[in-house]
Amino acid sequence: MAAKGQFQLLGSRRFLPFFCTQFLGAFNDNVFKNALIVMIAFRLAASEANFLINLAAGLFILPFFLFSATAGQVADKTDKSVLIRRIKLAEIGIGAFGVAALFSGNNYLCLAVLFLLGVQSAFFGPVKYAILPQHLAKAELVSGNALVEMGTFVSILLGTIVGGLLAGKTGEGESGLWWISAIIMTTASLGYLAARNIPRAKAPAPDLKINYNPVSQTGRILREAAKTPAVFYAIIGISWFWLLGAAYLTQIPSLTRNVLGGSESLVTLLLCCFTIGVAIGSLLCGKLSGGRVELGLVPIGAAGLTLAGVLLASATGGYTPPAEMTIAAFWASPGAFSILINLTLIGIFGGFYIVPLYSMMQERSAPEIRARIIAVNNVLNALFMVVAAIMGIVFLNMLGATIPQFFLIIALMNAAVAVFVFSKVPEFAMRLLIWLLSHTMYRVKHQGLELVPEEGPAIIACNHVSYVDALLLAGAVRRPIRFIMYKPIYEIPVLHFIFKTGRAIPICSRQKDPEGYARAFEEIEQGLKDGDLLCIFPEGQLTRDGELQPFKAGIEKILQRTPVPVIPMALSGLWGSFFSHKDGHAFSTLPKRFWSKVCVVAGQPMEAAAVKAEQLQETVLGLRGERR
Repeated sequence: MAAKGQFQLLGSRRFLPFFCTQFLGAFNDNVFKNALIVMIAFRLAASEANFLINLAAGLFILPFFLFSATAGQVADKTDKSVLIRRIKLAEIGIGAFGVAALFSGNNYLCLAVLFLLGVQSAFFGPVKYAILPQHLAKAELVSGNALVEMGTFVSILLGTIVGGLLAGKTGEGESGLWWISAIIMTTASLGYLAARNIPRAKAPAPDLKINYNPVSQTGRILREAAKTPAVFYAIIGISWFWLLGAAYLTQIPSLTRNVLGGSESLVTLLLCCFTIGVAIGSLLCGKLSGGRVELGLVPIGAAGLTLAGVLLASATGGYTPPAEMTIAAFWASPGAFSILINLTLIGIFGGFYIVPLYSMMQERSAPEIRARIIAVNNVLNALFMVVAAIMGIVFLNMLGATIPQFFLIIALMNAAVAVFVFSKVPEFAMRLLIWLLSHTMYRVKHQGLELVPEEGPAIIACNHVSYVDALLLAGAVRRPIRFIMYKPIYEIPVLHFIFKTGRAIPICSRQKDPEGYARAFEEIEQGLKDGDLLCIFPEGQLTRDGELQPFKAGIEKILQRTPVPVIPMALSGLWGSFFSHKDGHAFSTLPKRFWSKVCVVAGQPMEAAAVKAEQLQETVLGLRGERR
């Protein structure tokens, strides 16, 4: 879905009231949180301020760890629109307590309010992500998540700016506190009004018996999540991102004062760079994903986070503050531009990283336990963010590391975590290679792919032009495809990794390998019984002249054993590419074409009883047309 399509969701009642509700809630949290942190950072000694700032971060996220398991069960058991309204009413009460705490001037009372805001957010978290798949179509899910992430970080940005600027005025009298109080109460009230317009979202498990033990419940749902490794490691990846983000955001006030020699206004500028970056990255991710969950962007995001993190550590470590620090003086100082750019890049790559992971977790979780899966994700998010706060205290206060050194450590740790996650779920690397191929050497256009059934067993029958046909089809069709392919192609280095990860089924002639031939048919039959979408190239080999070769009768044999619909499909524009056999063997010359147009065209599904190899060949030829 293009950017225009993304923003069209904001005109829908299925999405807009919820978007406004979460936007206002995140804004309110950050007005209070950042006003408090800035007041602490600039009114206390550096050592005491560092401790209280990290304590504040820990107290805000600790409720996610304590209450998310219960919150997930409540979200699965209750109509989510009703639950959101109750949560927003609680926010009004907490806001009133926060106003009293601010006027009391007691830092520890204010920290108690942060804890209560964390409790409220812990109950909102599972609803926030579990409601999207109920109100949005699959093709809208990535765009919806992109807008939610964009909105969340823009609201964080605005809350940070408002809270920071008004905190700076609290030393001049009580006008800053009055403004902060008015904003908190007004925003909480507007959030409740927005929540009243969210459409009903039926409870998927109304008879669920709630287990109030957070440890046993979290363990049980973690075991459920582990049954789907992609979901489990998506949770690990998301949690790591929040550790990384918390580590950066928590240290920015201290970085500004103690390393850059700046004031509250510079804190705001640095936070602007990070949060605007995440918003941009989220929207770009939605645009580049083309309406599908594009996991190939996750490794790009992870690599970018590490590189930008290392460069940020280098830029801040070598920075020398000007004699008189103002925003203008900072901007003109050597190294300032690098600091701002790298903070922005961390945000952009963070958007690339987080949006597909959230979308995959939602899409691949069973609806009846989706909110509980998201709750477990929030538990681990909380645990990882608590670890970020502890790491800040240990490295900065106990081991005496500088903030730039701390940034370098977490950037290098990010690389190690990324390698671990991608080794456990090779699908990320496979999707990266497919995405790079379809966005560098080829421009892939498609027609009729909505005819491919969204679920249930079926077979795609396509012409075979090049060694990358399977990759291009896998990148175009929304459903995962299992390919039935000629064994020598399956065993090509690098491509073998991709095909094996995608559970391709290698096959060769009965004469060459009778046992392998029989085993392939058994695996095909089992895959169709399991409801998989399979793809076969009935020519049995790559074309040598660009024309369709006679379709073999193997597909008829498959359909005799397991009758399923057949979707004829055609590729055009690949003949003459580096991966085809034109003018000799493929790979024999350097690539001559980049970003060339390739078309993927699907036809009407055919009933199994009506499929004959010759007729199927004519249908595919008609779909392909004259362009080879």
